[in-house]
Amino acid sequence: MHRRALLTGLAGGLAAAGATPAPAASPGQGEPVVPAVPAAAAGGAAYGVVEGDLPAFHQLLKDELRFPLAWGTSPVRDFRAWRRTARAKVEELLVAGEDDTPYAPEYGERAEADGYTRELVTFALTRYGRVRGALLTPHGRGPFPAVLLLHDHGSRFDIGKEKLVAPWYDDTRLASAREWAARCFSGRFVGDELARRGYVVLAVDALGWGDRGPLTYERQQALASNLFHLGSSLAGLTAREDVRAARFLAGLGRVDRRRVAAVGFSMGAHRAWQTAALSDDVAAAASVCWMTGLKEMMVPGNNTLRGQSAYYMLHPGLARHLDIPDVASIAAPRPMLFFHGGRDTLFSTEGVRAAYGRLRAVWRSRRAGDRLVTEVWPDLGHVFADRMQDEVFAWLDAVL
Repeated sequence: MHRRALLTGLAGGLAAAGATPAPAASPGQGEPVVPAVPAAAAGGAAYGVVEGDLPAFHQLLKDELRFPLAWGTSPVRDFRAWRRTARAKVEELLVAGEDDTPYAPEYGERAEADGYTRELVTFALTRYGRVRGALLTPHGRGPFPAVLLLHDHGSRFDIGKEKLVAPWYDDTRLASAREWAARCFSGRFVGDELARRGYVVLAVDALGWGDRGPLTYERQQALASNLFHLGSSLAGLTAREDVRAARFLAGLGRVDRRRVAAVGFSMGAHRAWQTAALSDDVAAAASVCWMTGLKEMMVPGNNTLRGQSAYYMLHPGLARHLDIPDVASIAAPRPMLFFHGGRDTLFSTEGVRAAYGRLRAVWRSRRAGDRLVTEVWPDLGHVFADRMQDEVFAWLDAVL
Protein backbone atom coordinates (compact mmCIF):
# COMPACT_ATOMS: atom_id res chain seq x y z
CA MET A 1 0.00 0.00 0.00
CA HIS A 2 2.71 2.49 1.03
CA ARG A 3 4.83 1.60 -1.98
CA ARG A 4 1.91 2.18 -4.35
CA ALA A 5 1.15 5.56 -2.73
CA LEU A 6 4.78 6.58 -3.08
CA LEU A 7 4.76 5.66 -6.76
CA THR A 8 1.58 7.66 -7.23
CA GLY A 9 3.21 10.75 -5.70
CA LEU A 10 6.31 10.21 -7.80
CA ALA A 11 4.18 10.01 -10.91
CA GLY A 12 2.67 13.38 -10.11
CA GLY A 13 6.14 14.85 -9.68
CA LEU A 14 7.29 13.42 -13.01
CA ALA A 15 4.21 14.87 -14.69
CA ALA A 16 5.09 18.28 -13.32
CA ALA A 17 8.59 17.91 -14.71
CA GLY A 18 7.28 17.02 -18.16
CA ALA A 19 8.01 13.28 -18.00
CA THR A 20 5.44 10.58 -18.85
CA PRO A 21 4.04 9.19 -15.59
CA ALA A 22 3.08 5.62 -14.85
CA PRO A 23 -0.69 5.07 -14.66
CA ALA A 24 -2.12 6.11 -11.30
CA ALA A 25 -4.65 4.15 -9.35
CA SER A 26 -8.24 4.88 -10.30
CA PRO A 27 -10.46 6.77 -7.88
CA GLY A 28 -12.49 4.55 -5.63
CA GLN A 29 -9.77 1.90 -5.25
CA GLY A 30 -8.73 3.11 -1.80
CA GLU A 31 -5.63 5.00 -2.96
CA PRO A 32 -5.00 8.75 -2.44
CA VAL A 33 -5.79 10.81 -5.51
CA VAL A 34 -2.95 13.12 -6.55
CA PRO A 35 -4.32 16.31 -8.09
CA ALA A 36 -2.97 17.37 -11.44
CA VAL A 37 -0.23 20.01 -11.26
CA PRO A 38 -1.12 22.99 -13.47
CA ALA A 39 1.26 24.23 -16.08
CA ALA A 40 3.39 27.18 -15.00
CA ALA A 41 1.35 30.36 -15.11
CA ALA A 42 4.27 32.41 -16.41
CA GLY A 43 5.72 29.94 -18.86
CA GLY A 44 8.37 28.52 -16.51
CA ALA A 45 8.52 25.28 -14.54
CA ALA A 46 5.43 24.54 -12.46
CA TYR A 47 7.29 25.14 -9.20
CA GLY A 48 8.99 28.31 -10.42
CA VAL A 49 12.65 29.08 -10.79
CA VAL A 50 14.98 31.94 -9.99
CA GLU A 51 16.05 34.30 -12.73
CA GLY A 52 19.02 36.31 -11.54
CA ASP A 53 17.89 37.92 -8.28
CA LEU A 54 14.17 37.65 -9.04
CA PRO A 55 11.75 34.73 -8.94
CA ALA A 56 10.61 33.81 -12.44
CA PHE A 57 7.05 34.66 -11.36
CA HIS A 58 7.92 38.20 -10.25
CA GLN A 59 5.55 39.71 -12.79
CA LEU A 60 2.67 37.76 -11.26
CA LEU A 61 3.61 39.14 -7.85
CA LYS A 62 3.71 42.67 -9.24
CA ASP A 63 0.32 42.18 -10.87
CA GLU A 64 -1.10 41.31 -7.45
CA LEU A 65 0.01 44.66 -6.01
CA ARG A 66 -3.00 46.98 -6.19
CA PHE A 67 -2.04 49.43 -3.39
CA PRO A 68 -5.57 49.43 -1.96
CA LEU A 69 -4.76 51.90 0.82
CA ALA A 70 -3.53 54.64 -1.56
CA TRP A 71 -5.35 57.97 -1.51
CA GLY A 72 -8.00 57.85 -4.24
CA THR A 73 -8.16 54.06 -4.08
CA SER A 74 -8.81 53.65 -0.38
CA PRO A 75 -12.47 53.58 0.71
CA VAL A 76 -11.55 56.27 3.25
CA ARG A 77 -12.60 59.52 1.55
CA ASP A 78 -11.84 62.08 4.25
CA PHE A 79 -8.19 63.06 3.72
CA ARG A 80 -7.32 63.59 7.37
CA ALA A 81 -8.85 60.25 8.26
CA TRP A 82 -6.94 58.66 5.37
CA ARG A 83 -3.66 60.15 6.61
CA ARG A 84 -4.26 58.69 10.06
CA THR A 85 -5.17 55.30 8.60
CA ALA A 86 -2.24 55.18 6.18
CA ARG A 87 0.28 56.36 8.77
CA ALA A 88 -0.98 53.80 11.26
CA LYS A 89 -0.47 51.03 8.72
CA VAL A 90 3.07 52.16 7.95
CA GLU A 91 3.90 52.44 11.64
CA GLU A 92 2.51 48.97 12.25
CA LEU A 93 4.77 47.52 9.56
CA LEU A 94 7.89 49.28 10.83
CA VAL A 95 7.97 46.45 13.41
CA ALA A 96 10.31 48.50 15.61
CA GLY A 97 8.30 49.94 18.48
CA GLU A 98 7.69 53.57 19.35
CA ASP A 99 9.98 55.22 21.87
CA ASP A 100 9.55 58.04 24.38
CA THR A 101 12.91 57.76 26.14
CA PRO A 102 14.04 61.16 27.51
CA TYR A 103 16.71 62.65 25.26
CA ALA A 104 18.91 63.89 28.14
CA PRO A 105 21.28 65.83 25.85
CA GLU A 106 24.91 66.55 26.75
CA TYR A 107 26.71 69.28 24.79
CA GLY A 108 30.38 69.39 23.95
CA GLU A 109 32.67 72.38 23.54
CA ARG A 110 31.64 75.01 21.02
CA ALA A 111 33.75 76.03 18.04
CA GLU A 112 33.13 79.20 16.09
CA ALA A 113 32.87 79.16 12.29
CA ASP A 114 31.95 81.65 9.58
CA GLY A 115 28.58 82.92 10.77
CA TYR A 116 27.65 79.95 12.94
CA THR A 117 28.68 77.87 15.95
CA ARG A 118 29.57 74.18 15.88
CA GLU A 119 29.04 71.73 18.71
CA LEU A 120 28.62 68.03 19.29
CA VAL A 121 25.53 66.88 21.17
CA THR A 122 25.07 63.41 22.63
CA PHE A 123 21.52 62.26 23.35
CA ALA A 124 19.34 59.15 23.66
CA LEU A 125 18.06 58.63 20.14
CA THR A 126 16.22 55.51 21.35
CA ARG A 127 16.07 53.41 24.49
CA TYR A 128 18.82 51.26 22.99
CA GLY A 129 21.59 53.82 23.29
CA ARG A 130 22.93 57.34 22.96
CA VAL A 131 24.31 58.84 19.77
CA ARG A 132 26.51 61.81 18.92
CA GLY A 133 25.19 64.41 16.54
CA ALA A 134 26.68 67.44 14.84
CA LEU A 135 24.73 70.58 15.72
CA LEU A 136 25.25 73.91 13.96
CA THR A 137 23.63 77.15 15.14
CA PRO A 138 23.65 80.48 13.26
CA HIS A 139 24.98 83.58 14.94
CA GLY A 140 22.26 85.99 16.02
CA ARG A 141 19.03 85.85 17.93
CA GLY A 142 16.71 82.89 17.57
CA PRO A 143 14.55 81.06 17.42
CA PHE A 144 15.75 79.96 13.98
CA PRO A 145 14.32 77.69 11.30
CA ALA A 146 16.01 74.31 11.34
CA VAL A 147 16.97 71.42 9.06
CA LEU A 148 17.35 67.77 9.96
CA LEU A 149 20.00 66.56 7.52
CA LEU A 150 19.82 62.85 6.67
CA HIS A 151 22.91 61.27 5.15
CA ASP A 152 23.10 58.94 2.18
CA HIS A 153 24.26 55.35 1.88
CA GLY A 154 26.81 55.22 -0.93
CA SER A 155 28.43 52.06 0.53
CA ARG A 156 30.74 54.43 2.44
CA PHE A 157 30.43 53.65 6.15
CA ASP A 158 33.37 55.36 7.83
CA ILE A 159 31.49 58.67 7.64
CA GLY A 160 27.78 59.36 8.13
CA LYS A 161 26.87 62.78 9.48
CA GLU A 162 30.29 63.91 8.20
CA LYS A 163 29.06 63.56 4.64
CA LEU A 164 26.92 66.64 5.26
CA VAL A 165 28.68 68.56 8.04
CA ALA A 166 32.44 69.19 7.94
CA PRO A 167 33.91 67.22 10.90
CA TRP A 168 35.89 69.89 12.70
CA TYR A 169 36.48 67.36 15.50
CA ASP A 170 38.29 64.64 13.49
CA ASP A 171 41.02 65.22 10.89
CA THR A 172 40.88 61.64 9.60
CA ARG A 173 37.18 61.84 8.93
CA LEU A 174 37.62 65.31 7.46
CA ALA A 175 39.76 63.87 4.67
CA SER A 176 37.11 61.23 3.88
CA ALA A 177 34.33 63.80 4.13
CA ARG A 178 36.03 66.16 1.69
CA GLU A 179 36.43 63.32 -0.78
CA TRP A 180 32.74 62.50 -0.46
CA ALA A 181 31.69 66.12 -0.78
CA ALA A 182 33.71 66.40 -4.00
CA ARG A 183 32.05 63.26 -5.36
CA CYS A 184 28.42 64.01 -4.49
CA PHE A 185 27.98 67.65 -3.45
CA SER A 186 30.19 69.73 -5.77
CA GLY A 187 32.71 70.02 -2.96
CA ARG A 188 30.28 71.63 -0.53
CA PHE A 189 29.18 70.60 2.94
CA VAL A 190 25.43 71.08 2.75
CA GLY A 191 25.02 71.48 6.51
CA ASP A 192 27.60 74.23 6.78
CA GLU A 193 26.03 76.04 3.83
CA LEU A 194 22.62 75.93 5.54
CA ALA A 195 24.01 77.15 8.86
CA ARG A 196 25.59 80.14 7.12
CA ARG A 197 22.17 80.89 5.65
CA GLY A 198 20.54 81.04 9.08
CA TYR A 199 19.37 77.49 9.79
CA VAL A 200 20.03 75.35 12.85
CA VAL A 201 21.32 72.05 11.47
CA LEU A 202 21.35 68.59 13.07
CA ALA A 203 23.01 65.54 11.51
CA VAL A 204 23.21 62.11 13.19
CA ASP A 205 24.68 58.77 12.09
CA ALA A 206 22.34 55.99 11.08
CA LEU A 207 23.13 52.55 12.51
CA GLY A 208 26.27 51.27 10.78
CA TRP A 209 27.88 54.61 9.87
CA GLY A 210 30.51 56.81 11.51
CA ASP A 211 30.34 56.57 15.30
CA ARG A 212 27.84 53.70 14.96
CA GLY A 213 29.94 51.55 12.65
CA PRO A 214 31.71 51.08 10.50
CA LEU A 215 29.62 48.43 8.81
CA THR A 216 30.68 46.75 5.56
CA TYR A 217 28.62 46.28 2.44
CA GLU A 218 28.56 42.48 2.77
CA ARG A 219 27.42 42.56 6.41
CA GLN A 220 24.27 44.62 5.88
CA GLN A 221 22.10 41.63 5.05
CA ALA A 222 23.24 39.78 8.17
CA LEU A 223 22.55 42.84 10.33
CA ALA A 224 19.06 43.16 8.88
CA SER A 225 18.40 39.43 9.26
CA ASN A 226 19.49 39.44 12.89
CA LEU A 227 17.26 42.39 13.69
CA PHE A 228 14.33 40.50 12.14
CA HIS A 229 15.22 37.48 14.30
CA LEU A 230 15.14 39.76 17.32
CA GLY A 231 11.65 41.00 16.50
CA SER A 232 12.82 44.32 15.08
CA SER A 233 13.69 45.78 11.67
CA LEU A 234 16.67 47.69 10.30
CA ALA A 235 14.47 49.92 8.15
CA GLY A 236 11.90 50.32 10.89
CA LEU A 237 14.52 51.24 13.47
CA THR A 238 16.01 53.79 11.06
CA ALA A 239 12.58 55.33 10.50
CA ARG A 240 11.88 55.53 14.23
CA GLU A 241 15.26 57.13 14.87
CA ASP A 242 14.73 59.77 12.20
CA VAL A 243 11.35 60.69 13.66
CA ARG A 244 12.94 60.93 17.11
CA ALA A 245 15.74 63.11 15.76
CA ALA A 246 13.18 65.46 14.19
CA ARG A 247 11.37 65.79 17.50
CA PHE A 248 14.61 66.44 19.36
CA LEU A 249 15.57 69.19 16.90
CA ALA A 250 12.12 70.79 17.01
CA GLY A 251 12.24 70.85 20.80
CA LEU A 252 15.48 72.83 21.09
CA GLY A 253 14.98 76.29 22.55
CA ARG A 254 17.00 77.85 19.73
CA VAL A 255 14.61 76.40 17.09
CA ASP A 256 11.24 77.66 15.89
CA ARG A 257 9.43 74.33 16.03
CA ARG A 258 6.95 75.45 13.36
CA ARG A 259 9.79 75.79 10.84
CA VAL A 260 11.65 72.46 10.76
CA ALA A 261 12.51 70.72 7.49
CA ALA A 262 14.01 67.33 6.64
CA VAL A 263 16.54 67.28 3.79
CA GLY A 264 18.45 64.36 2.30
CA PHE A 265 20.21 62.91 -0.73
CA SER A 266 19.92 59.32 -2.01
CA MET A 267 19.07 57.09 0.98
CA GLY A 268 18.85 60.33 2.94
CA ALA A 269 16.18 61.50 0.48
CA HIS A 270 14.13 58.39 1.25
CA ARG A 271 14.60 59.11 4.93
CA ALA A 272 13.55 62.75 4.45
CA TRP A 273 10.17 62.10 2.81
CA GLN A 274 9.57 59.14 5.11
CA THR A 275 10.19 61.33 8.17
CA ALA A 276 7.81 63.95 6.81
CA ALA A 277 5.16 61.24 6.37
CA LEU A 278 5.57 59.91 9.90
CA SER A 279 6.30 63.06 11.91
CA ASP A 280 4.21 66.13 12.65
CA ASP A 281 7.39 67.92 13.72
CA VAL A 282 8.50 68.30 10.09
CA ALA A 283 6.93 71.22 8.22
CA ALA A 284 8.61 70.56 4.85
CA ALA A 285 10.98 68.11 3.19
CA ALA A 286 13.42 68.14 0.27
CA SER A 287 14.41 64.80 -1.24
CA VAL A 288 17.10 64.53 -3.89
CA CYS A 289 17.54 61.31 -5.89
CA TRP A 290 15.23 58.83 -4.16
CA MET A 291 11.69 58.56 -5.43
CA THR A 292 10.20 56.01 -7.79
CA GLY A 293 7.26 53.72 -8.34
CA LEU A 294 7.77 50.32 -6.74
CA LYS A 295 6.82 48.30 -9.82
CA GLU A 296 9.18 50.34 -11.99
CA MET A 297 11.97 49.76 -9.46
CA MET A 298 11.55 45.99 -9.25
CA VAL A 299 12.93 45.18 -12.69
CA PRO A 300 15.99 43.15 -13.74
CA GLY A 301 19.22 45.06 -13.30
CA ASN A 302 17.97 47.56 -10.71
CA ASN A 303 20.35 48.21 -7.82
CA THR A 304 17.66 47.41 -5.24
CA LEU A 305 17.56 43.79 -6.41
CA ARG A 306 21.01 43.15 -4.96
CA GLY A 307 19.61 43.37 -1.44
CA GLN A 308 22.11 44.72 1.09
CA SER A 309 21.45 48.48 1.06
CA ALA A 310 17.77 47.85 0.33
CA TYR A 311 17.26 46.59 3.88
CA TYR A 312 17.55 50.14 5.23
CA MET A 313 14.41 51.02 3.28
CA LEU A 314 12.48 47.75 3.25
CA HIS A 315 9.33 47.38 5.35
CA PRO A 316 7.99 43.85 4.72
CA GLY A 317 4.35 43.75 3.66
CA LEU A 318 4.01 47.48 3.05
CA ALA A 319 3.69 47.01 -0.72
CA ARG A 320 0.46 45.07 -0.13
CA HIS A 321 -1.05 48.38 1.00
CA LEU A 322 0.83 51.39 -0.38
CA ASP A 323 3.18 52.28 -3.23
CA ILE A 324 6.32 54.30 -2.47
CA PRO A 325 4.82 57.67 -3.50
CA ASP A 326 1.68 56.80 -1.54
CA VAL A 327 3.73 56.71 1.66
CA ALA A 328 5.32 60.06 0.85
CA SER A 329 1.84 61.45 0.20
CA ILE A 330 0.94 61.03 3.85
CA ALA A 331 2.88 64.30 4.29
CA ALA A 332 0.48 66.21 2.00
CA PRO A 333 -0.36 69.05 1.80
CA ARG A 334 2.86 70.23 3.46
CA PRO A 335 5.54 71.67 1.15
CA MET A 336 7.68 68.95 -0.46
CA LEU A 337 10.42 69.03 -3.07
CA PHE A 338 11.67 66.09 -5.16
CA PHE A 339 14.67 66.29 -7.51
CA HIS A 340 16.01 63.54 -9.78
CA GLY A 341 18.99 63.34 -12.08
CA GLY A 342 18.00 62.29 -15.59
CA ARG A 343 21.25 60.30 -15.87
CA ASP A 344 20.78 58.60 -12.50
CA THR A 345 21.28 54.88 -13.16
CA LEU A 346 19.77 53.83 -9.82
CA PHE A 347 16.24 54.94 -10.70
CA SER A 348 14.67 54.88 -14.14
CA THR A 349 13.18 58.11 -15.42
CA GLU A 350 10.01 56.12 -16.13
CA GLY A 351 9.72 55.13 -12.47
CA VAL A 352 10.48 58.63 -11.26
CA ARG A 353 7.90 60.25 -13.54
CA ALA A 354 5.28 57.68 -12.55
CA ALA A 355 5.89 58.49 -8.88
CA TYR A 356 5.83 62.23 -9.53
CA GLY A 357 2.47 61.82 -11.23
CA ARG A 358 1.07 60.01 -8.20
CA LEU A 359 2.41 62.71 -5.89
CA ARG A 360 1.02 65.57 -7.97
CA ALA A 361 -2.43 63.96 -8.05
CA VAL A 362 -2.53 63.90 -4.24
CA TRP A 363 -1.34 67.48 -3.76
CA ARG A 364 -3.76 68.72 -6.43
CA SER A 365 -6.59 66.91 -4.70
CA ARG A 366 -5.83 69.04 -1.65
CA ARG A 367 -5.70 72.23 -3.79
CA ALA A 368 -2.03 72.47 -2.84
CA GLY A 369 -0.30 71.81 -6.16
CA ASP A 370 1.89 74.87 -5.65
CA ARG A 371 3.35 73.30 -2.50
CA LEU A 372 4.86 70.40 -4.41
CA VAL A 373 7.99 70.71 -6.55
CA THR A 374 9.03 67.80 -8.79
CA GLU A 375 11.86 68.19 -11.26
CA VAL A 376 14.13 66.00 -13.38
CA TRP A 377 17.56 67.47 -14.14
CA PRO A 378 18.35 65.87 -17.52
CA ASP A 379 22.12 66.44 -17.49
CA LEU A 380 22.80 65.23 -13.93
CA GLY A 381 23.30 61.78 -12.46
CA HIS A 382 23.04 60.51 -8.89
CA VAL A 383 24.35 63.68 -7.24
CA PHE A 384 23.22 66.64 -5.17
CA ALA A 385 25.08 69.20 -7.27
CA ASP A 386 25.61 72.83 -6.30
CA ARG A 387 22.92 73.94 -8.78
CA MET A 388 20.41 71.66 -7.09
CA GLN A 389 21.52 72.85 -3.68
CA ASP A 390 21.01 76.48 -4.59
CA GLU A 391 17.43 75.77 -5.65
CA VAL A 392 16.76 73.74 -2.51
CA PHE A 393 18.14 76.55 -0.33
CA ALA A 394 15.97 79.15 -2.08
CA TRP A 395 12.94 76.86 -1.76
CA LEU A 396 13.56 76.39 1.97
CA ASP A 397 13.84 80.14 2.40
CA ALA A 398 10.46 80.52 0.70
CA VAL A 399 8.53 77.78 2.54
CA LEU A 400 10.07 78.25 5.99
